[in-house]
Amino acid sequence: MTPVELSRTVLHAVRRAVDAGELSVAVPTRAVVAPPGPGGCGDYATSIALQLARPAGQTPFRVAEVLRPYLVGTDGITDVVLTGPGFLNISLDRAAAGVGLVREILRRGDRYGYADRPDGRVVQLHCPHDLRAVLVAEASARLLRSQGALVRVTAEGFEDVWTSVLGVTVDAVGHAPAELLVNVRPVPVPASEAADVMSLGRDAGRWALLHPAPHDRPRTGDEHLVQRESNPLFRVRYAHARARAATRNAADLGFTAEPGPVAVTGSDISTGTGTGTGSEPALLAALADHPRVLAAAAEHRAPDRLARHLVAVADAALPFLLTVLPRGGEKPSAAHRARLALAEAVGAVLAGGLDLLGIDAPDHL
Repeated sequence: MTPVELSRTVLHAVRRAVDAGELSVAVPTRAVVAPPGPGGCGDYATSIALQLARPAGQTPFRVAEVLRPYLVGTDGITDVVLTGPGFLNISLDRAAAGVGLVREILRRGDRYGYADRPDGRVVQLHCPHDLRAVLVAEASARLLRSQGALVRVTAEGFEDVWTSVLGVTVDAVGHAPAELLVNVRPVPVPASEAADVMSLGRDAGRWALLHPAPHDRPRTGDEHLVQRESNPLFRVRYAHARARAATRNAADLGFTAEPGPVAVTGSDISTGTGTGTGSEPALLAALADHPRVLAAAAEHRAPDRLARHLVAVADAALPFLLTVLPRGGEKPSAAHRARLALAEAVGAVLAGGLDLLGIDAPDHL
């Protein structure tokens, strides 16, 4: 069960409680599910009971008690625990959830985590005459559009070289009306370092300005170009290239991806992972969190959140990618096909995330 499917399941539980006369509320259009906070447990938690308490005329904990039986009996959910004022902490059948997640990612491809349709929002982003501000605004616009918003980006000033070197564009340039205030203003790049950013080229230059949080001063040195593990951009692109290579090499061995339980293989023994489950849970959790990260990055105009998330996905994926293919005389099995499917899901998420940042995701590195 993916986070999107779980959100729908929570809403269905609310509807069933309403139909049974146990709650008297309007069924909301969206239920937020996220990893549990402090004091929580399980795989996901939702605050839907707190949201419905006032219109229902009941305490949040009582609303949660009403909803719990409708969730416990659902396929893919193994337990629901109430904590705090009324949080519903949901534990999933992890094997089934992982398979469903991989299927969903492969179905959506690099658009996994995107909104299904426009949501009617119209957003105006306006930034000062500053390279980093313009780049953050443009990347924020990409994120907002992925979540269904219609976005227009304007800047107080703009340099043509920003487009030719970094691929940055805006919809209009000039002073805005008084009622339109600057609403994208990260720590700027010092004028003395602007040339350093340009010398990095499009991909590394964009990463150098987008990866740090808006309140942090970006590093503009050539550390973004080195092909070493110390370079986060390299790790992200390398993980993507390894995922794509797994598909090519599997084709040479005569097998393709098929989502399924990721079981132990001979590759686990030869690489020392033993049980075959060392890196998979963290990797699946990072992939499942991708839609939430996209939504949060769009809402807060914070492409740095996406950049850091891609690093987390890559770091979880790299040990796993060593175990995808058969080794020695081992024959391709259902477990290898399932691992290949998970590797392809990794490739899709990394490619889609880099694209939203305006950065190339090479198949060979």
